[in-house]
Amino acid sequence: MFSPLELVTRIGDKAGSIGALVSAMGCAMCFPAIASLGAAIGMGFLSQWEGVFINTLLPLFAVLALAMNILGWFSHRQWHRSFIGSIGPILVLLSLYPWFQYGWSSYVTYTGLGLMVAVSIWDMVSPANKHCDDETCTA
Repeated sequence: MFSPLELVTRIGDKAGSIGALVSAMGCAMCFPAIASLGAAIGMGFLSQWEGVFINTLLPLFAVLALAMNILGWFSHRQWHRSFIGSIGPILVLLSLYPWFQYGWSSYVTYTGLGLMVAVSIWDMVSPANKHCDDETCTA
């Protein structure tokens, strides 16, 4: 079964990814492709709160997913999983703050959100397992 740290990181990573995706669905002006997908599945009502979603919730969920992926390294000690899992939230945060002024930043956001969802699915299909015991992993 899962240790408490593994359980928290697995649930937190999924919550961060899904929350970031739903937050992006709320802003039709910023992310028209994701917003149209959200409207198609009945989430068009989210557009009235797009300021809150983009300015507050999307970065918050991206930071949550980033923290959970970094914290996950302490439970499974697989740097490649933590590194790949951290790329998506970092791209989302970069596209929201320093790169927002550029026209290509929405493509970076789509890529980051896609990576976050893909890593979450990968984690559900093939969960991380610790490849060493505690004595050899502490170094």
